Amino acid sequence: MPLQTPPLRGAHDERGAKFTEFGGWDMPVEFDSIQTEHAAVREDVGIFDVSHMGQIHVTGPDATTLMQRLTSNDVTRLEVGDSQYAAITNEDGIIIDDTVTYRLPDEDDEPTYLFVPNAGTDEETHERWLSYRNEWDLEATVDNRTDEYAMFAVQGPNAPTLVDDLTEESVASLARFEAQYATLDGVTCWIARTGYTGEDGFELIVPWSEAEHIWGLIDCLPCGLGARDTLRIEAGFLLSGQDFDLESNPRTPYEAGIGFTVDLETEFVGRDALEQVDVEGVDEKLIGLQLIDRGVPRHGYDITNTDGRVVGTVTSGTMSPSLDQPIGLGYVPTEYAEPGTTLQVVVRGQSKKARVETTPFIDTV
Repeated sequence: MPLQTPPLRGAHDERGAKFTEFGGWDMPVEFDSIQTEHAAVREDVGIFDVSHMGQIHVTGPDATTLMQRLTSNDVTRLEVGDSQYAAITNEDGIIIDDTVTYRLPDEDDEPTYLFVPNAGTDEETHERWLSYRNEWDLEATVDNRTDEYAMFAVQGPNAPTLVDDLTEESVASLARFEAQYATLDGVTCWIARTGYTGEDGFELIVPWSEAEHIWGLIDCLPCGLGARDTLRIEAGFLLSGQDFDLESNPRTPYEAGIGFTVDLETEFVGRDALEQVDVEGVDEKLIGLQLIDRGVPRHGYDITNTDGRVVGTVTSGTMSPSLDQPIGLGYVPTEYAEPGTTLQVVVRGQSKKARVETTPFIDTV
């Protein structure tokens, strides 16, 4: 099937971007270089086109109930302008996806939400919401609006000032995970103090037809998915399909290190299974790794103990541009998960000494 393209595909091409397939989308992986773009976000400000992320809109009398039953966190705590990170789990408590849910202003006096599933999962997620809505006989409208909105992430220590200077309504006072509508040169956008780099900044949800206009207003270095990956690994953030996958790497939120998204006081699909995991504990958990020997850990590489026995697998890895050290994430039995534990990563057939590290690897907001 042909790849989906973001609204700025042509503009990115003219800027000299290199492209890669991700989640069924043709997305820029780098513009100048991953190192340059990574440094811009850590030290100044950069902008990412993340229009490949899904956009599911839910409203109606039972919208809150539907969102509460299908995400792991407590949606009832969200006031208008709040957002929340959560997992979407199956009946066994296994992560299907992770998502951010925004509480939008009410529509027709009914609660309204927008949540963001990962790239390539919007249609499947939309169908899941519709199926459960019908099964539970709830009154809610669920729309897949992925092709109606672009999404940009403006990230870095200077991002708040840059964005605030462009908006007619100030967004500088928004706290982390707060959001509001604001106007940029006559265009109304949903602006949230969120991001996936470990830095301060905003994510802007923009009408698809105005994407090129808004992108052009934000004067900073464009960044691709390559830098986004190195930044999120340094921050210890998960990548769907890599650090967890329903088919190839099934994990619960507790194993994946996002147990904080699970509110067992609520009722949601997978809740009973996760209550049992919470009581019994996990056998394996996600850890951070830093290689001591020369080499770079990569997805799929074996993790061994010091006797050479395979005990786990690297799920994400990179040469950290900020630390100039090879780092990675992976799952190991809990007995090997204590920070400071010595392990090995098999890099191209050779065992490389590694140390378990606490994530995030760098200071984050």
